[in-house]
Amino acid sequence: MEVEEVWRGRWENCAHPLCHQYMLSAFKKKSAVVLAADFFKTEDLCAMINSVGEYITAIKTHVDMLEDFEQSSWIEVVKTAKKYDLLIFEDRKFADIGRVSKFQMAGLYDIRTWADIVTSHSISGPDIVDGIAASWDEVERVGGVLLLAQMSSRGNLLSENYSNNTIEIGLSSPHVLGFIGNGSSPEDISKLRSRVGEGKLIWTPGVNLSAEEGDLGQRYGHPSEAIKSGSDGIIIGSGIIHSEEPKAVAESYANVSWNALLER
Repeated sequence: MEVEEVWRGRWENCAHPLCHQYMLSAFKKKSAVVLAADFFKTEDLCAMINSVGEYITAIKTHVDMLEDFEQSSWIEVVKTAKKYDLLIFEDRKFADIGRVSKFQMAGLYDIRTWADIVTSHSISGPDIVDGIAASWDEVERVGGVLLLAQMSSRGNLLSENYSNNTIEIGLSSPHVLGFIGNGSSPEDISKLRSRVGEGKLIWTPGVNLSAEEGDLGQRYGHPSEAIKSGSDGIIIGSGIIHSEEPKAVAESYANVSWNALLER
């Protein structure tokens, strides 16, 4: 079986080079799992990557959560991720004007030098995407933006009209890799896929093999249903990192996601 067969024509339709990089990694690892690696210590983050790296395709970070951030120690995180051929996805959720977002990509954390993907809201308009892309251009790197079209948290304010406008911005930009969808609702994912078409990725948080409500209003859906409804990548955090056997659980998520891709 070839990678193009697994993705049922998506390979040709997704123009962004990171789309292809992700699809190829998912094909090689037989996994559509993105690890939400929310840690407070860089040592713990590296240890988790070493534990589950063979079963995941990318790591989602919140670099500003780290209590011990230093550029020298963060380099070790980047090296560890690349050892397992992982995309690094900084879930920064930019929301300011383009000019400010460009500077925020640099600054203390210098996100532009190590992140392959970042998230962004569209609340400030399309210039935010151009500002983020300009920051990558300054360091001669190719990156991709995932726009938040939906959220899985209870009571979020991303209305259908807002989502539609976000999709329009994303579809018109070569810098937008894809969209973040609501993994807790297969119906929402299916609607998003029908609006987005086949040219962009959809990654979904809010999925768990135990589809129960989590802390502080987080809702969950089953990963298999998310994939079959149109998600290309399931973002898993507590389901893996808080388990007693993260490696075995990561493998389970990988198997579930891969089988769902084959059945889609």
